[in-house]
Parts: sequence; C-alpha cells; structure tokens
Amino acid sequence: MEIQGRVAVVTGAGGGIGRATSLALARRGAKSIALVDRSDAAQETAAQVNDLIGRPIARAFLGDVADPVFRRETFESVTKSDGLVSICVPAAGITRDALAVKVDKASGRAALYPEELFRQVTEVNLIAPVYWALEMVSRMAEDRLRRGVGRWKPAERIQGAIIFIGSVSSQGNKGQIAYAATKAGLEGAAATLMKEGMFHGIRCAVIHPGFTDTPMVRALGEEYIAKNILPYTQLQRLIRADEIADAICFMISNSAVSGELWADAGWHPAS
Repeated sequence: MEIQGRVAVVTGAGGGIGRATSLALARRGAKSIALVDRSDAAQETAAQVNDLIGRPIARAFLGDVADPVFRRETFESVTKSDGLVSICVPAAGITRDALAVKVDKASGRAALYPEELFRQVTEVNLIAPVYWALEMVSRMAEDRLRRGVGRWKPAERIQGAIIFIGSVSSQGNKGQIAYAATKAGLEGAAATLMKEGMFHGIRCAVIHPGFTDTPMVRALGEEYIAKNILPYTQLQRLIRADEIADAICFMISNSAVSGELWADAGWHPAS
C-alpha cells in the first residue's frame, strides 16, 4: 500500500510518536493529515508539517479522543474536504501508574489501584483507538457498498491500514496494571480487526515500542530513566520517536507485515 496520495488521521499528534508519525507520513507523500490532540501542540505540529512540505496538507483538530461526537465530526470534516481516510494511527495515550496493591505498613491495610483511574486509562488507551479505527473501517465499507464493490480481492491492492500503538509493557510491568492491560488489549483488537477488515481490504497491526524519548517517558524523571530503563536497553539510550515513526510507515506500506512488530531496542527488563 502506497502512502503517497493517501488521507491519514493521527491522534496524539501534539507530540511524541504522534507528531513524529505525522511528519513521516508527510515526507512519504500523504495527501492530507488530520492531527488530533487535546492540546494546542497539534497546531504546532500542523505548522511544522506544512512548513516541511511547503503547502497546507495538515490540519489540527482539538478535542478529547474519547468523545465519540468529536471523533465523528473530525472524520466528517476530513472526508468532506480531502476524501476518504485510509490510514489511521491512533497514537494518543496516557499513563496513571501505581502499584496494583499497596500495603500501608503502619495501618496494615492494603490500598487497591483506583477503579476510576483504570477506567480512564482504558477509555483513552484501548476504547478510543479501537473506535477511531472502526470509524475509518465503517466509512470505507460504506463507500465500497455505494460503489457496488463486494468482498475485497487482491487485484485491488490494499485499500487501507490501521496501526495501533502497543508497548513493551503489554508483557507486564510493575506499577502499570492499567496501562499494561490496555496495551495487551490492543493485540486482541488488532487481530480481530485484521480478520474482519480484510473483507474491505483493510489491514490492522500493532507496533510495540520500547521506552521512547517522549514527554510521557521523560515525565518519569532522569534518575528513573538512568536507573531502571537504560541499563536494560541494548542501545543504552531511549528510542527516538522518529525511529518508531519510520517503523510505522514500514508497517503501513509493506502489506506482508501483519500482527505485531516489536521496536523495543533490545529491552530486557530485570525480573
């Protein structure tokens, strides 16, 4: 599948992997990119993309990725102005890290990870990306029906691609009960959507980045990174966001790549 001339939606585009992916898609000839984020940083990404290409191909959409009305309105606007979306990279995500169970030594009582935080992380990291993907699939399916096209056939070439952002934490990570659960959940969603989406010629896969140089990781603190991350990474450094973006574009454009791709820089955490 060629990225050239395609319309893309990237969530979490205000920074990190989302911003890097937007720039990578632009360099590879995307026709239009919708940059979705809840912060004004998406406007900065749009300006950066448009300056890079020399014309206005990127537009920022500010809102909550977990809001279904915002999601539908974004797709409506993009479809009306630029055509059918056929690349979706829902990269928005949050962490709310804490131990699953923590015992207070003074009182002897155990505190559970707050349910409201688990629901919040699940809403943003699992439910939202799945439904941004489904929004694209549904519109492509409707378009095929309007054109009188049935089941996809290989002669048509791949029609669309969805790349979910997993994590090495999907294998389990101390202090990340909610985050790890959502990233593991994306594996099942992608495997199912791959089977269903191919009826319409749409591929779906997951990339599992290791610890990447993003605001989310930097928020852990330099001391934590130096002590708990770098010693267990073969590269001895954080992964660059543009390295993950390059891998995402590879997954989009190489139709033989399905399932999951681990971009973990040789991550081998201590037990």
